[in-house]
Amino acid sequence: MNTQASTNRKNLLIAAGAVAAGTAATLWFRRTNQEHDPLPTAPLVDLNQYMGEWYEVARLPVSYEKNCVGTKAIYTMQPDGSVEVLNSCYKGSLDGPRKTAKGKATVADPQSKSKLKVSFFWPFRGDYWILEVGNGYEYALVGEPSRKNLWILSRTPQMELQQVHNLAGKARRLGFDTSKLIYTDQPGGRSVG
Repeated sequence: MNTQASTNRKNLLIAAGAVAAGTAATLWFRRTNQEHDPLPTAPLVDLNQYMGEWYEVARLPVSYEKNCVGTKAIYTMQPDGSVEVLNSCYKGSLDGPRKTAKGKATVADPQSKSKLKVSFFWPFRGDYWILEVGNGYEYALVGEPSRKNLWILSRTPQMELQQVHNLAGKARRLGFDTSKLIYTDQPGGRSVG
């Protein structure tokens, strides 16, 4: 009988351990995959209007932009419907060495054209979702579903402070940690005017 009680206790402990491990794994999965509501994007983006030069006003930290200032991107429509992406920044200061990266974007949502897949190093591709764009395509809020990456972009090196606050507020409501926003130095001063 002692043996039976010992076996039952052992089985109970194993079962409890399995439940605890399963619960911990589920919590870890949820935290690492950042369960959020679906990320809404701009309802319709005219990619021809979106093409051209964009200045980075603010971003969430990303390793490949460490110590980058004067950051901008140039988007060019290609004959096959893809988009050539040319990113550039200056390392350390506006007088520092210029760093460039060339990539390619393809439309992931042909209906709204607000979801793109961007690749700088084949075969790796990342999400580039246009969350909001100005009526005149003068600004854009760009992010991706995990909420780890976020950019506020402008057609000019500086953007009105109120507009930056409005876009950051929208990003916060969508689940982005805007307390970590980095405001980009651009020619003529900080990108927020």
